[in-house]
Amino acid sequence: MFNAKKYTRQFFEAPKTSMKWAQKAYIDHAPQWCSVDLRDGNQALIIPMGLGEKLEYFQMLVDIGFKEIEIGFPAASETEYDFCRTLIEQDLIPDDVTIQVLTQSREHIIQKTFEALKGCKNAIVHLYNSTSAAQREQVFRKSREEITEIAVYGAKLCKEYREKYEGNFRFEYSPESFTGTEPEYALEICNAVLDVWQPTADDKVIINLPVTVQLSMPHIYANQIEYMCENLKYRENVIVSLHPHNDRGCAVADTEMGLLAGAERVEGTLFGNGERTGNADIITLAMNMYSQGIDPHLEFGNMPDITEQYVRLTGMAVSERQPYAGKLVFAAFSGSHQDAIAKGMKWREEHDSTIWNVPYLPIDPEDVGREYSSDVIRINSQSGKGGIGYILETRFGYLLPKKMRECLGYLVKGISDRKHKELLPDEVFSIFRQNYVDIISPINVTAAHFVQRDGIEATISFEYNGRKVTAADTGNGRLDAVSNAIRSYIGVDYNINTYTEHALEVGSASKAVSYVEIISTDGSSFWGTGIDNDIITSSIKALVSAVNNMLTADKLNKQNC
Repeated sequence: MFNAKKYTRQFFEAPKTSMKWAQKAYIDHAPQWCSVDLRDGNQALIIPMGLGEKLEYFQMLVDIGFKEIEIGFPAASETEYDFCRTLIEQDLIPDDVTIQVLTQSREHIIQKTFEALKGCKNAIVHLYNSTSAAQREQVFRKSREEITEIAVYGAKLCKEYREKYEGNFRFEYSPESFTGTEPEYALEICNAVLDVWQPTADDKVIINLPVTVQLSMPHIYANQIEYMCENLKYRENVIVSLHPHNDRGCAVADTEMGLLAGAERVEGTLFGNGERTGNADIITLAMNMYSQGIDPHLEFGNMPDITEQYVRLTGMAVSERQPYAGKLVFAAFSGSHQDAIAKGMKWREEHDSTIWNVPYLPIDPEDVGREYSSDVIRINSQSGKGGIGYILETRFGYLLPKKMRECLGYLVKGISDRKHKELLPDEVFSIFRQNYVDIISPINVTAAHFVQRDGIEATISFEYNGRKVTAADTGNGRLDAVSNAIRSYIGVDYNINTYTEHALEVGSASKAVSYVEIISTDGSSFWGTGIDNDIITSSIKALVSAVNNMLTADKLNKQNC
């Protein structure tokens, strides 16, 4: 049985702030992004990446557009150290990219960190120590003053070692477990570090405020960030950074609200990789901005490739429902959803719209390298005529009449239901062709000749149940005359109810496709489709297909359509 009484709130609310952030409706510009995939993400892998994998991953992050990339903890292991040295010695870091390395507040670790950075053009040295009430009491058993001494000691060492090594080194400080730290004390220790580093306009300092463990609802974190932003010393020369984890599933919300509250920088990972439930997912954050018309300054235009590289290099999986990147996030199986999407796409085409507002699709799937016919409209037993018609039109060029789409929809859904599987576009097309297109049994018209005589007289040669026969009759048009000839010979009655046609392809070599619906004496509807270079021949094929469907309906237990 659950015993909720064993838990209590472990966070500390910020002193009263103006809560100006709550009045903002959206984020109006991209923050500074820092990927921590190669540190926070890598250390959370069951099998951490090797050197070659790290180098490939680093290049992927550069290609995406990250200008700050935390590459690890060089003093923690030889692999981490070698990775840092390889990037520098092989000149693999672009001039506009800054690498970031993590260090604890211990001299031998800080010394090895600077040794690892020797010769680096641009680097951020990220100093941290834990400040939360729980860690102070249970782990370190130290007072606030003693914890502050650790941070100040590390800040001084970083400053001393920066003077000893050539390179452009900036500083970052994180009060680890910030969300479990009393806000007044978090402010105190950050200001103490800032007093050592003395940031200037040309040497700004990053104060990173991590949600090391998510303890509260996002608005609490936003208030904490606003409090820090309003009270930090040297504020004009301080970059306030966010680093949310996802224990409560709110890392993206924490980050977005933290940006509204005044933060300027975000540390996170692709797909939210990281310890426990992971970090803030930078893909989701960036694409959320993109969907609101804000350029995130990161390039996710080929999401399938990024996903493939991530899975291959990390051994992690990407959920099919992962925002923006999952295989099914744009997929519509529901018939009503498919119909709305298809109509929305048609509306955009008709109005030459430059603004994206298609129902059920928050962004254009093509913007992240996805295809409408294979990724958006997915066909199973829940699908409807709109989606099936959309696939046939956009992928294969067939513009089925509305009533025919409905008939085909029932047929396709029934097959999917019986097979208990999704049907791919080619399978849907195959069902359409097998059941409606150029059906030649039991009737197969092989020739038709027309003369003008009190209307149109048609003489047709055709095979019927294996016998070659000829029939003739008149009508008010060629198709009507052929239909009357067929009816008079085989002795069945029906009426042509619908006839439409269109060019199947563009250009001089285009074929004509015709659709015919006939209604039998009992009111049942039957459809046929014909394809030919000649429009008259295609219409005859469509009529014959519909008649054949009527003649075999009972025998094959076909539905009326």
